[in-house]
Amino acid sequence: MTLSRRRSSCFYFAAFLPLVLLGSTLVSLSASPVAIAGDVRVMSFNIRYGTASDGENHWERRKEFVAETIAAYDPDLLGTQETLEFQKQFLEQQMPDYTSVGLGRDDGSDKGEMTALFFKTKRFELRDEGHFWLSETPGKAGSKSWDSSLPRICSWVRLKDRQSDAPREILFINTHFDHRGQQARNESAALVLRKIDELGADCDVVLTGDFNSSVTSVPYRTLFADAAESSRLVDTFAVAGTKETKGDTTISRFLGDQFAGPRIDWIATRGNWKILDAQIDRTAKEGRAPSDHYPVTARLQRDGKK
Repeated sequence: MTLSRRRSSCFYFAAFLPLVLLGSTLVSLSASPVAIAGDVRVMSFNIRYGTASDGENHWERRKEFVAETIAAYDPDLLGTQETLEFQKQFLEQQMPDYTSVGLGRDDGSDKGEMTALFFKTKRFELRDEGHFWLSETPGKAGSKSWDSSLPRICSWVRLKDRQSDAPREILFINTHFDHRGQQARNESAALVLRKIDELGADCDVVLTGDFNSSVTSVPYRTLFADAAESSRLVDTFAVAGTKETKGDTTISRFLGDQFAGPRIDWIATRGNWKILDAQIDRTAKEGRAPSDHYPVTARLQRDGKK
């Protein structure tokens, strides 16, 4: 199923953001690795839904910080989770060099959270796009199954990289698993893997998301270990990530120095990718993180094989 995409352009948003632009408040932005010709910079970021009662961490108080954190890494591909329509519109305004794709999970339009994704418009040619729901009826908007507490959605695009000689297109897919239903998470992992086989059998694949699952869980094993070799994905952080001495959680609870907890946000690949780097971005301002999840990043390069 292919649904209509949404695009927006506004004022220029600089990819390099010096600390002086942030005023007198000290910000510890993660250093961006030196670019390598043809590399693909990927970010996955649960930005926390903007109507949450978060007090001093409410969206209106941190939205510029979210945008600054994205700009500092300058991703070519960005997958966001818990993105409401007005949050997507704000990011579109801040990111005019990107094309966005996203639909509300509740009605397949603008109601409910999105797994909105963004890609650099000049670099990538959009070949196809779509959305499916993590349910037994994935083509039905707003559907949920198993023990899922809420409808859950997955958005995807097929892209041609104008800067690469690699003959294969890129399938970029972004999702958010249920936070309560264990069976729903298990079934969602199996469904996502089937959909990747269906949509991207001839593609180099990038998967981003908040999977609400630890690296010892059934969904993790389904995606990265138990699948047939032709379907199996690669966990970029497990291959190339810098391990933290205090742990490698991606749950921040808005705290810049929070380390306790599981790594539930992943960037995965399949196909002809070389993983150059993978990190958990612990950007903080006055001890506060821009969201209740840390964004995760990966820098990839294709080998040009068929």
